[in-house]
Parts: sequence; C-alpha cells; structure tokens
Amino acid sequence: MSADPTQRAVEVRRSARRRRTVSAYREGDRTVVLIPARMSAAEEQRWVGVMLDKLAAQESRRTLGDAELTGRAERLSEEYFGGRARPRSVRWVTNQNTRWGSCTPAEGSIRLSHRLQGMPEYVVDYVLLHELAHLLVPGHGPRFWELLEGYPRTERARGYLEGVAAAERLPKVPAPRGE
Repeated sequence: MSADPTQRAVEVRRSARRRRTVSAYREGDRTVVLIPARMSAAEEQRWVGVMLDKLAAQESRRTLGDAELTGRAERLSEEYFGGRARPRSVRWVTNQNTRWGSCTPAEGSIRLSHRLQGMPEYVVDYVLLHELAHLLVPGHGPRFWELLEGYPRTERARGYLEGVAAAERLPKVPAPRGE
C-alpha cells in the first residue's frame, strides 16, 4: 500500500490459461490486475502502470459537472494549501486548445480545457492545483512551484500531459485500406 491515500493496493494475479490479454478491475479498496503467467517482472510492472492509468481514465470519463469540479477544487485547496486558495468559479471550457487550464486571480476564476475530460483523475487534480496555486502566486516563480511540491503526483501528471501534447504533434498515420 502506498503512502498516498488516493492510491489503492494492487494485487497481480497470474494465470497459466491467460495467453496475451491483460485486464484490471476494482475490488473493494484494491485494484486487481490479471496477467499471463509467462510475463516477466518488467512487463508486469509496465502493464500494471498501463492498466492503472486506463482504469483511472475510465473512472474520470464520468464527466464532472462544474459544481463537482468546484467541490473538487475546494477539497484540493484544503488538502494542499490549507484552504487559502478560494476560487469564485471553476468550470470546463471548450475554447482552450493550446493550454490545459487558466486562472484569472483578480476574478478568482479557474477554467479547465474540455480536453482534460477523460484523463486520469490525478492529471485533472494536478491542473486544478496548478490553477489554484495561481490564486496565491500569480507567476511561475520559485514560490509558485514550492506550492505544488506537496502534490505527490506532480511529475507523473506533468509527464502524462507532455506525452499527450507530443502525441498531438505527431503526424497522423493513414489507416490501412479497408478500415
């Protein structure tokens, strides 16, 4: 079990009957990942990460409305900033295609790109925390980044977003004929 309370225990079950497929599901307070018995430890580790991200994305696809998003921002502010960041509004927007979120400190408003919908919860939480931090420190100086150090999944979330951004820049591969 991780020290991060948002992470669940992971149980890996190997099966000699399972040949190629990997699957995962939630069972109470843990995640069960089913893998082929022949899989190496390195493959297991990689697939556990893939499946955890996939489950998190499926769970966050149940799109939060603006009211739930505001509640989530308030909980994150309380947990990581002692409740000091108090947004007046938090909402999804469809006009942000080059940034993940934005904040107007003078108005206390936070806007998140609709492109975040369906991404893992820890990624949405990171972007919310990033924008909440702007309510306390407007720029991206050392004080700003110190605020985000308390979130244990900052680097992972940043890596996820960088990967998505890089993938969007890749040329599209044409589909094979007949598809």
